[in-house]
Amino acid sequence: MSKRLRITYRRSAIGHTEDQKKTIRSLGLGKLNSTVEQADTPTIRGMIAKVRHLVQVEEVDA
Repeated sequence: MSKRLRITYRRSAIGHTEDQKKTIRSLGLGKLNSTVEQADTPTIRGMIAKVRHLVQVEEVDA
């Protein structure tokens, strides 16, 4: 079983830096409260760390 991460966009990126807004988009998130599942890779973990104050993350077995 590979681990996956369920990422939910919880707080607005308004007032935050442009690179944080681009990171949110790169994760596949659009509107507030949207949710995506991504593979648990070091790249995705790094992106999450950059915007951890804006998202909620759950580990999912898939």
